[in-house]
Amino acid sequence: MTGEAAFGKFTQINGVIMSIQKNDDIQKNIRSVIDAAKKSCPVLENEPLSKYTTFKIGGRASAIVTVGSVSALCELYLLCTSLSVPCFILGNGSNLLVSDEGYEGVVFRLDGDFKSVTTLDETTVKCGAALTLAKLCKYAVDHSLSGLEFAWGIPGSVGGAAYMNAGAYGGEMKDVIESVSYVTPDGKCGTMAAEELDLSYRHSVFADKPGIITSVTVKLTHDDRRLIQDRMNDFMERRRTKQPLEFPSAGSVFKRPEGFFAGGLIEECGLKGRQIGGAQVSEKHAGFIINKGGATCKDVCDLVKLIQDTVRGEKGVELECEIKKV
Repeated sequence: MTGEAAFGKFTQINGVIMSIQKNDDIQKNIRSVIDAAKKSCPVLENEPLSKYTTFKIGGRASAIVTVGSVSALCELYLLCTSLSVPCFILGNGSNLLVSDEGYEGVVFRLDGDFKSVTTLDETTVKCGAALTLAKLCKYAVDHSLSGLEFAWGIPGSVGGAAYMNAGAYGGEMKDVIESVSYVTPDGKCGTMAAEELDLSYRHSVFADKPGIITSVTVKLTHDDRRLIQDRMNDFMERRRTKQPLEFPSAGSVFKRPEGFFAGGLIEECGLKGRQIGGAQVSEKHAGFIINKGGATCKDVCDLVKLIQDTVRGEKGVELECEIKKV
């Protein structure tokens, strides 16, 4: 098994499923999408994705299109679908490993309307998918609303957090999500209630169903602002002391295996500090792979394979990647 195969086969990111076709028409079709996007959206062509991921790894994308409204997203998503142009949504780039070869297709980044946040009633908050979790947590504490403390310090967007049911310190998005709005590949809008989202450990229905999350509505509870802030401060301090926040990474690399902690298994196998190229198993937390400088996607993939093979051989446990490979 190659290093890249260690990640498994990823055909979707943020619920966007496209068959990547290598044919004479692909570049022409990508150009058609770019030209259409330029009429209403900022477009960067041949842009390095390493600038947009927390891992600081990744080759160039054919184009990065910044979309500011649902109507523009519907139009461009439908166009990509009709022309079989590969596309995906790039949120805060905190859970992604992008290929060194880059991405032959269109990358959407959400801005404008997708960064809005508003209170629907005393305890219900609706926010755009591109809003960062940090800003949502700050909004909640400013309004004396509890329930999102666990998310303070998670470096992702609200849409990405809903997509993967992000969680930490005993909390997860499943606990607070009331509903999610999304766009389908045929350019139509829809909304799903929490019970329809199939939220489980690092999973939502969008892992299996094509669609782009556009907004998330959460249900919180009233509490004393000082107590909320104290809990947030406590979680942030735990992150600072236990996680390698001083280095580029994509967060926790592996899902928690049943009955174990991935970081503990990796450390017990003597892999803490193990390095391939510029990628290293963090000496601070073995569940993280960090970019020590100049790390490539191949470095990370090879290190992931080494970890999986070693843990399987010595502990009999299969480690499944949590980060997504583009």
